[in-house]
Amino acid sequence: MVKITIHLSQRRLYFYKNESLINSYPVAVGKPSTPTPPGKWKIINKVINPGGTLGTRWMGLNIPADDGAYGIHGTNQPWSIGKAVSNGCIRMFNKDIEEIFPITPVGTKVYIYEK
Repeated sequence: MVKITIHLSQRRLYFYKNESLINSYPVAVGKPSTPTPPGKWKIINKVINPGGTLGTRWMGLNIPADDGAYGIHGTNQPWSIGKAVSNGCIRMFNKDIEEIFPITPVGTKVYIYEK
């Protein structure tokens, strides 16, 4: 079983398999005006090469959104990783999301914490 936790204040994503930490990754999070919503969510869809600013992979989350969607995705702006600059999504280096994408099934639980 796979689980993802994201700690917004640390700007890190932790990837678990069978309750064991496999790896952690630096991420970009939402900027103050468009923060990443904390809570318990799940992966609802996955897309290879979504295009544009989303980098090479997209994993959509079931976070309610009025204008668009929230997700974990790659980026065409690698300088942004480690910063609070997104519109609420979690950005990863393309090489990092490409590592976890094939082993993260739809339905995976994602826990987003403030700290």
